[in-house]
Amino acid sequence: MEIVVGTIIKAHGVRGEVVVQLHTDEPDRRFTSGRVLGVAGRADVALKVVSVKAAAGRLVVGFAGVVDRDAADAVRGWVLTADVPEDETPDEPEEYYDRQLIGLMVLRADGQPAGEVSAVLHQGVQDLLVVTTMAGERLVPFVSALVPEVNLKAGTLTLADVGGLLEDIE
Repeated sequence: MEIVVGTIIKAHGVRGEVVVQLHTDEPDRRFTSGRVLGVAGRADVALKVVSVKAAAGRLVVGFAGVVDRDAADAVRGWVLTADVPEDETPDEPEEYYDRQLIGLMVLRADGQPAGEVSAVLHQGVQDLLVVTTMAGERLVPFVSALVPEVNLKAGTLTLADVGGLLEDIE
């Protein structure tokens, strides 16, 4: 399975390094020396990581074959992908990949279906689940107080009994 792990946003210096905006919570797993990354929409291109260092919440990455500023400028905007096993899970037991959450049936506290997770938004402080309901899309903060149970095997997540979470309150 192919997942998006970052976007090259600009050149860094004159030796071909680039600044990568991360789209993964596990950069140590995705950006390691020797790892080969794909480029979204470019099946003919693969980039081998040769160096990695952190810089202000982003990574500065060197790729084999990208050896100067001109080459680094040429790859600006490329969306980086990684092939991962479909059954791969995060290192922490209470963490989930977006791909595991999207498509889950959302249940109310009483077990009644309420909608489906259609997207995960990564905001500064907390992640938000986009839940598609009969009344439209609703945003639910993905915190244990509001989402006390995620059952991947059953394909469900259960919401706490909190008024206004999925419906408008007058």
